[in-house]
Amino acid sequence: MTTNMAGNTIKRILALAAVLCMICLTGCAGSVTVSDPSSAAAPGESGEQRADSRAVFHFIDVGQGDSTLIEANGHYMLIDAGERDQTEAVTSYLKEQGVRNLDYVIGTHPHSDHIGGLEGVIREFEVANVILPQKEHTTRTYERLLDAIEDRNCKITIPKAGESYSLGAASFQIISPNRDYDDNLNNWSIGIRFVFGETSFVLCGDAEKEAEEDMLSGGLALNADVLKVSHHGSSTSSSPEFINAVSPRYAVISCGRNNDYGHPHKETLDLLKKQGIKVLRTDQLGTIVIESNGTDLQVMGQNDTSQGTSKQTEESLSGSEYIINTNTGKFHLTDCKLAESIKEENRRQFNGTRQELIDQGLKPCKSCNP
Repeated sequence: MTTNMAGNTIKRILALAAVLCMICLTGCAGSVTVSDPSSAAAPGESGEQRADSRAVFHFIDVGQGDSTLIEANGHYMLIDAGERDQTEAVTSYLKEQGVRNLDYVIGTHPHSDHIGGLEGVIREFEVANVILPQKEHTTRTYERLLDAIEDRNCKITIPKAGESYSLGAASFQIISPNRDYDDNLNNWSIGIRFVFGETSFVLCGDAEKEAEEDMLSGGLALNADVLKVSHHGSSTSSSPEFINAVSPRYAVISCGRNNDYGHPHKETLDLLKKQGIKVLRTDQLGTIVIESNGTDLQVMGQNDTSQGTSKQTEESLSGSEYIINTNTGKFHLTDCKLAESIKEENRRQFNGTRQELIDQGLKPCKSCNP
């Protein structure tokens, strides 16, 4: 990327962010008014909750990327939108859910697997407010996003840890980033804690352990019923201390099937399993929808609530652990003697069902007969 382009990018995001100084602003296309963040209810104080109100989290399957749609009382926000080639999948899904306006669009950080599809979303829907971290990038994907924001006359908000915003009868608080992370884009990820009634959700983009340490020392509430596991389940995130602080019932991992990074990593899965946290993965289940009525959670289509889990549901969600030899195309039980001799570069851990592996064209080991 040329020096001129880098300079132009910095100037552009600073110019766009300058709209924060204006007293009164309209949303994209001038049709939606943005609430003043300072007047939003603090988490746990989001106003009276109607008996029929609900909050729904849609962890959209965008392959090796992230995209989460949140609905509360007819209000919507979108966090990330996968790679650019997922634009149609995300916009179509939003339309299927009846989305016409988005109160907020959050691009957690400038990596393409998070912001690639946001350009198309901003051009397709009425967007009241775009929230981006104060970290410029010089890729063409990021340039396109800024072009869309500028073309649609959107307001950019630079988040600050501790600020709270309202969404219908719910609210969310910014919990990261907490400081300057130089060129580590993952640690610049915008993290939020979303509260609806007595239920809560934490989502932190690709924040790594360094950023998690800052969240732990930041003094803000982190406990939640649901954690969207950072960085697609990579071992660079999800420190034991952070997982203990959040202490979720459910851990949602967004990743692509048979991705090149080996996500989610075994270390992360072992930690979640040790803590008794139920793991839900988009590479195994597709789009995951969790609904809250303000008291209980339900994983839609799984006949499961936070009050108890049937044995059948438990098996369908978590399956079993297997070891895959990517060189031979065979899978083994974790205690199989042959699995112990697999070279590290050919070894991959899989948490799911036997049938899923067979459907992928893999063959069971004849020795351990998994």
